[in-house]
Amino acid sequence: MPHPASRVLAVLELLQSRGRISGPELARRINVDVRTLRRYIVLLEELGIPITTERGRHGAYMLVAGFKLPPMMFTDAEALALALGLLAARSLGLHAGESALASAQAKLERVMPEPLKRRLRAVENTVAMESQGALTEHANATALMLLTHAAHARERVHLHYRSAQAEETERGFDAYGLGFRGGAWYAVGMCHLRHGVRAFRVDRILDVQPLPIPFSRPRDFDVLEWLNRTIATLPRAHRVEVRLHTDLAKAREAFSPAMGLLEATGDGVLLRVRTDDLAWFARQLARVPFDFEIRTPQRLRKELLAHAARLQKLAVD
Repeated sequence: MPHPASRVLAVLELLQSRGRISGPELARRINVDVRTLRRYIVLLEELGIPITTERGRHGAYMLVAGFKLPPMMFTDAEALALALGLLAARSLGLHAGESALASAQAKLERVMPEPLKRRLRAVENTVAMESQGALTEHANATALMLLTHAAHARERVHLHYRSAQAEETERGFDAYGLGFRGGAWYAVGMCHLRHGVRAFRVDRILDVQPLPIPFSRPRDFDVLEWLNRTIATLPRAHRVEVRLHTDLAKAREAFSPAMGLLEATGDGVLLRVRTDDLAWFARQLARVPFDFEIRTPQRLRKELLAHAARLQKLAVD
């Protein structure tokens, strides 16, 4: 059940958007009786919201002519948190609440100053989030905001970066977009030090400086698809190929895009994976709800049998 405060704010929103609305209609819209609605109107008046009441059978409520709420004021960090929160809600698959999310964003944009609107749109247009994986590394919020703006404006930045091995480098960088996967934020784009598309962990970025140099973004560039494909094909100790006896939709339910590459074939789905830990991958295979055939390597079969033996022993014990 909605909190009374939420309903009071809903009354204010309806009064702003409708101009004039009857008491019964307003009560119906927020799902309360007319007596409760009157209490909400009194609360708004006590908060300093000037409301005009028309008495009688066909009476109505309206805001005093010319009254508008002042624009919402947010710091840069608050604006970024707000935009990412709305984006995260969509990426979590809250389809039933899609209209509510759109409504919430529309309401916010209606009272936001124009610079803040542009920041929110920049996030929506340049950031992609993978629904799986909780945040494990805290990104530099300033860097995230500057890169989001640069990707939206398609302007180069100067990037100061520290690698996982603590090596510090600097480069010009054209940010094509930002993606969240596996608990971390990544900026993906053209690296002018390495002369190719690269991904950089945002939590390892030491400094970002905007440069007045425009760039062109590749058409239909998908940040998450690039990240998943690149990470899945990194050189590792073992190259794995498994034929899954299922269709592509069910295979994608069983294996996240970060696990490996899935390719539909005439007799199932081919899964290609690079891994340093065959025992770990054997455990992932053991939990799938369909049959499969290990093509390579032979050692994966041994790891799978060893895992099955451990499970059997646990069941007996």
